[in-house]
Amino acid sequence: MKITDSIFNVGVNDHEIDLFEGQYVVPEGMAYNSYVIVDDKIAVMDSVDSGFTAEWLDNIEKVLDGRTPDYIIVQHMEPDHSGSLVDLLEKYESASIVASDKAFVMLNKFYGKDYLGRGIVIKEGDSLELGNHVLNFVAAPMVHWPEVMVTYESKTKTLFSADVFGKFGANDVEDDDWACEARRYYFGIVGKFGVQVQNLLKKASSLDIERICPLHGPVLDENLGYYLDLYNTWSSYGVETEGVTIAYTSVYGNTKKAVMELAKALEEKGCPNVAVSDLARDDMAEIIEDAFRYGKLILATTTYNGGIFPFMNDFICHLADHGYQNRKIAFVENGAWAPIAAKKMRGMLEGLKNIEFAENTVTIHGGVNGDVREQINALAEEMK
Repeated sequence: MKITDSIFNVGVNDHEIDLFEGQYVVPEGMAYNSYVIVDDKIAVMDSVDSGFTAEWLDNIEKVLDGRTPDYIIVQHMEPDHSGSLVDLLEKYESASIVASDKAFVMLNKFYGKDYLGRGIVIKEGDSLELGNHVLNFVAAPMVHWPEVMVTYESKTKTLFSADVFGKFGANDVEDDDWACEARRYYFGIVGKFGVQVQNLLKKASSLDIERICPLHGPVLDENLGYYLDLYNTWSSYGVETEGVTIAYTSVYGNTKKAVMELAKALEEKGCPNVAVSDLARDDMAEIIEDAFRYGKLILATTTYNGGIFPFMNDFICHLADHGYQNRKIAFVENGAWAPIAAKKMRGMLEGLKNIEFAENTVTIHGGVNGDVREQINALAEEMK
């Protein structure tokens, strides 16, 4: 795909994949982007998953039109972006590899060969002239691997952003709502590394950017302020949309009944958005996305074997692992004789940053009765 007169996307679309990184459902597939810059010298930017090597090499060959790459730029070593790299290196043996020192170490570990003999080690502030185009390299450690570099091409004002600004979904699938799958992708893949993303955004703010070329998803060349603002909100763990996420588990239906009454009470009291999810049945990544999107979270579960229901335990572990913070959290617990779920959940969350716990807790001793409804009303009033 032609991006400018000199920049081409030679990536591939994967409609065979069911789980990205072994855990994220991707019904619309995935795009593995790779770019070629054609100038006096030619640079290939990153590789693709090993399952698509032949298609990718054919795409490159068409763009090269008989020429040979001079440089192979390695921004990120994850296998979905380096899986076909060795095939390219073997096909074009005269091309130099341009990568960070940590990327060269990973090349050896992943593919069993030391490529430093044909390599150019780059660091923050280095540049590479292709002719009219100049590649300026910007270090982006832990966004979201330690070796990552992003690249700014100054002539076309293009930022090659590695995994930043990526999204789930293949590029040949029509998608009018970039934010939905970009948000789920961000909080699943990159979300823990908000500080590092903030550092990268600060560096990017000094650049005159007209387009962003990520390694997943579409090239962004319109309304860039929208995408940058969203990334700033996400990476600073800010509230994107006012509202409440309710995540629940229910064994015999009583906890679910309380949750549904609570959701209705919140809406009646003017809460602008209420997202209700069943942790046993709904996509965990989408529930995490909602938890980060909205400013308030209600966790509802049963006391189970002296602890909490397994799906809730997993969800809270996911929240902690992704750096959940800057939110208000409330609890709904159920236990016929010794309810301790709220205490257990709070204990798992107390180590997170800037968490405010609600004053009200709903405690159910089996069924939803008048006393429980009074508690539901009080919690809805506090969390609306």
